[in-house]
Amino acid sequence: MKFSTVEEFGIRCLVQIAREGEGGALTIPEISHREGLSEANVAKVLRLLRKEGFVLASRGKVGGYALTRPAEQIFVGEVVAALGGKLYDDEFCERHSGSSDVCLHEGACGIQALWEEVQEAIDRVLYRKTIAGLVGETLIRPEAIVRGARRR
Repeated sequence: MKFSTVEEFGIRCLVQIAREGEGGALTIPEISHREGLSEANVAKVLRLLRKEGFVLASRGKVGGYALTRPAEQIFVGEVVAALGGKLYDDEFCERHSGSSDVCLHEGACGIQALWEEVQEAIDRVLYRKTIAGLVGETLIRPEAIVRGARRR
């Protein structure tokens, strides 16, 4: 099970914008520089975040991307769901039915119950965390810094 690059970059972009405080905005180059991401990737993710209603764009000298609501009201779970969808949803069994049009185990499937339980556990964690909460946490673990220093 993996989270997509779009989901990861989306959360990182929102955290950077949230660090600017209420009403603060950042440009694509500013976010790109702060996160070490290409401007093309940042632009793509911000376009998706805008479409999903998390950010708005303004032009001009003090323009950039700003949050549409306070960072305390943006849950990580809703960002992940909007950018990549859920691991398990109502159409899961239809998408994984094999060569048949419908799942052969429908109605009596222990596997379906497993995926539902996994999704519930993921949701409990992701909907407990907000973008504001991530701003206050250390995003780079100390052991990652040490490992990075050894590679040089």
